[in-house]
Amino acid sequence: MATFLYKLGRLAFRRRHFVALIWVALLTLAGVGAASAPAAGSTSFSIPGTEAQKAFDLLEQRFPGMSADGATARVVFKAPHGQKMTDPGNKATVEDTVKELSDGSEVASVADPYTGHAVSKDGTIAYASVKYEVSGMELQDSSREALQDAAQDARDAGLTVEVGGDALQTTPETGATEIIGIGVAAVVLVITFGSLIAAGLPLLTALIGVGIGISTITALASALELGSTTSTLAMMIGLAVGIDYALFIVSRYRAELAEGREREEAAGRAVGTAGSAVVFAGLTVVIALVGLSVVNIPMLTKMGIAAAGTVVIAVLIALTMIPALLGYAGRKVQPTGKRSRWMGGDRAAKKAAAAATVSGTASGTASGTNSGTAAPAKPNMGTRWASFVVRRPVAVLLLGVLGLGAAAIPATSLELGLPDDGSQPTSTTQRRAYDLLSEGFGPGFNGPLMVVVDAKGSDDPDAVFKQVGNDVKGIENVVTVTPATPNKAGDTATITVIPDAKPSSVTTENLVHAIRAKGTEVKADTDASVLVTGSTAMNIDVSEKLNDALLPYLALVVGLAFLLLIVVFRSVLVPLKAALGFLLSVMAALGAVVAVFQWGWFAGLIGVEETGPVMSMMPIFMVGVVFGLAMDYEVFLVTRMREAYVHGEKPSQAVVTGFRYGARVVTAAAVIMMAVFAGFIGSSESMVKMIGFGLAVAVFFDAFVVRMAIVPAVLALLGKKAWWLPKWLDRALPNVDVEGEGLRTQTDKDGDGERELVRV
Repeated sequence: MATFLYKLGRLAFRRRHFVALIWVALLTLAGVGAASAPAAGSTSFSIPGTEAQKAFDLLEQRFPGMSADGATARVVFKAPHGQKMTDPGNKATVEDTVKELSDGSEVASVADPYTGHAVSKDGTIAYASVKYEVSGMELQDSSREALQDAAQDARDAGLTVEVGGDALQTTPETGATEIIGIGVAAVVLVITFGSLIAAGLPLLTALIGVGIGISTITALASALELGSTTSTLAMMIGLAVGIDYALFIVSRYRAELAEGREREEAAGRAVGTAGSAVVFAGLTVVIALVGLSVVNIPMLTKMGIAAAGTVVIAVLIALTMIPALLGYAGRKVQPTGKRSRWMGGDRAAKKAAAAATVSGTASGTASGTNSGTAAPAKPNMGTRWASFVVRRPVAVLLLGVLGLGAAAIPATSLELGLPDDGSQPTSTTQRRAYDLLSEGFGPGFNGPLMVVVDAKGSDDPDAVFKQVGNDVKGIENVVTVTPATPNKAGDTATITVIPDAKPSSVTTENLVHAIRAKGTEVKADTDASVLVTGSTAMNIDVSEKLNDALLPYLALVVGLAFLLLIVVFRSVLVPLKAALGFLLSVMAALGAVVAVFQWGWFAGLIGVEETGPVMSMMPIFMVGVVFGLAMDYEVFLVTRMREAYVHGEKPSQAVVTGFRYGARVVTAAAVIMMAVFAGFIGSSESMVKMIGFGLAVAVFFDAFVVRMAIVPAVLALLGKKAWWLPKWLDRALPNVDVEGEGLRTQTDKDGDGERELVRV
């Protein structure tokens, strides 16, 4: 592989005009496609195989005019202090609001509070239910404005009015912190390279890659039903890996220049060595993201595939456009150790010349045997740290493991759920409507359960409907059970059940299971099916489905990546150590998420106004993404160590060598990735905020504790055993030559001094 990528890098360097033109054309094509594509339509949240989804599908068949997937809104009214909603003036205001809402072009129905028994017992709170013909994402802005105008008119009449439901669902905003994250990445790149030009290359290529990826997602959003969260997460991951992959290749290019190679040769070698690591690091990320499809949740599958597509683009751009841009940059990209004139390069050169003059004068007065001898270069921080770890591996290993173990303790209290209006900030009308309904009708009113009774095979459907209603009334923690509402055919009915606890509580979850257990008894007695659905039941089913899929997904992703890393490192213990280190970092990151979002520790610092259960998709999504990103650092850092070991260094010295060349770059890459992820903490979408925080913390733990401390400590303890591979497996595995061994033997052609690649 190194040989192929070496040739690719040199070709891109020589044919830079052609390569740049291709990528600019792709960006233009994707942009035109996004601009001309129809607006994204419905993003249906279907969960195949769950009981809630089966009930939802049954409602679509048996109640065709019900608009089961249509947007809903609850307009909640509260009377002024000392008044009631049944007072004539307040009642007239509500009736006017209901009439105003009914005139909407997309409104399917509006339930009057006074005819639908939607007034609280104390008479102070009432609500009107609005049903739309289209989903929340398809709802026109004019319909949302009409809803808000109607509420404002009622406020002007003296009532307290708030609006809940998904009718006000809008595209999430990320906020200014996303731009700050990119700014931090730019500063880190400038400090790392000491050159504005070199620092600008990774940013430019990452933005081009993300532009192509996001534009493609936008162009396909309508056809594939891709939600706004899909593009946000693709942007988050695409920016992070795009900058990092380019960073590694540019860093290796500068190192090759420092060894005296010509620029085209240096570009080829950079792509052949660091580019090989980029390919395999990208593969681990793609495997982790595409593997999300095993959960069989369409939305999660689409998110994973879209993000994986941006990673593939980031890899291809790093392998082709980076060497092309290096060709354009020419001498403006300096060898490692040199800084541009704008970054103090002239001053550094003058200081070096002065030091050399002093050294020469001193050597002239000393013995001739020492004449011209330069003082040894001071070891960099990576070298000093690795030397310390190699000397004290047990202490560093224990400290790292115990520290991550302590950070993971909150994860033992992990509670999962999906966000609803109760998790919204208190400043939103949705949250205030949620609180008013809880105040007037009880906490369970915000999470009603819909029981669907399919009595098509029963002799007496009406008797079955009545029996199910009576059975549910007798279950503990049930406040209200409405009479059954049959369809036109009379073979299917819906029953609404109001729990006595809030939707995200364990009590409500137990109630759902209890109703389903009763349904099993009804099925045995009457041959009628009883299904529980609704948003609350759907959330419970999603959480259980994700929990059940976590271990198989973990086994699949870690297993495939383990085999891939065996091929890369030609070792059994190094991939095993990489996988175990990942488990430590992801558990510690989950612990941090629980501490902040569930327990409320330091929640105010990142704008978390309401604590509650951790989003159901968070653990499995973090496992996938963090594993892929963790293997990035493993591949980039350990391939440098293996490269030194293969070329004859002792195992402990190879660890130090790997850190001397790789620690600075890996540190910069980790800081950049943390900054990019942390930039999404400012999002108004709770899921994006939580994922941004979780990934930023996970990268910190994995890069600075696992890869920078635990990995060198373990390798120092293992010694040569770290690189052990059974002979039969060594013969069976393909030699992908990630270390660039095929690039080691080169000879100069006679005459022009051009270096020619020779395979070993």
